[in-house]
Amino acid sequence: MSDSNTKWPARFGLLKTAIVIGLLCLAPAQPRAQDRALSPESTLSGVLSRGQIRVCFEAGYLPFEMVGTRSGLRERSLRPADERRGGQVTQFGGFDIDLAREMARQLGVDFVPVNTRWNSIIPSLTLGRCDIIISGMSATNARRRSVDFSDPYMRIGQTVLLNAELAGRIASHDDLNDARYTVASKPGTTGEAAVARFMPEAEYRPFESEMEAANAVAAGEVDALVYDQPFNATFIAMTGSENVVFLDQPFTDEAIAFAIRKDDPDFLAWLNQFLGDIRADGRYDRIHRKWFQSTDWFDLYR
Repeated sequence: MSDSNTKWPARFGLLKTAIVIGLLCLAPAQPRAQDRALSPESTLSGVLSRGQIRVCFEAGYLPFEMVGTRSGLRERSLRPADERRGGQVTQFGGFDIDLAREMARQLGVDFVPVNTRWNSIIPSLTLGRCDIIISGMSATNARRRSVDFSDPYMRIGQTVLLNAELAGRIASHDDLNDARYTVASKPGTTGEAAVARFMPEAEYRPFESEMEAANAVAAGEVDALVYDQPFNATFIAMTGSENVVFLDQPFTDEAIAFAIRKDDPDFLAWLNQFLGDIRADGRYDRIHRKWFQSTDWFDLYR
């Protein structure tokens, strides 16, 4: 099991994240999906017959799904997790992207990335434009009305990125519940829900992307960003910004999981078995170390 207190290298100081990995139940080994008697209505049947798994995500969520810094260059061939549009190549990488690659490899199919705006990601799934959402999505009761979730593959919480000029006045998220402060987050996220719940007196300012919101905090355009702990921790580590303070104590507890169309027990059972497999054989820990305990990728993705 990965250390729940991920330590960043010394050149980023004593910054720590407390990313608590959800416990995954390990089931006995079961037959491969190809060997099961699957319902013809299951998404899994379609994935296997098509030879592709189409994965919805929204790039820009550090360090889960990101765009490569070499994206836009013309290349002769595509690597896994690349997408070609109009002769241009977009390279994707991140924790969720690697999980998706492992999922495709275990199924024996190709991984097809479907980069999708967050506000349309669940409709894209339900309309059949992709087979699964792997995008750091919290398994909330509201979302369960539209999709089904696998077992959790990580637990996270909301934290605060604070403009450094407020460091002496703001000690926790509670202190931001004041009309004097402007608090940012991203529409349709649990960060936005946390602002509404815990800081109703603050002025709320939505941003289209979490990166735009974090940069606005650093520039002093807003006082704080409420967002997922892994993103906030990675933003600080990558930028080394002296204009932002990270209040790293989570004040919510959220399970993130794979989302699929409702009423598909065959696919759901396979996904939960997949999580058990990668936990048991070390693939999960290897991927986690790559993205949460190393800085080697910092110059390759954004």
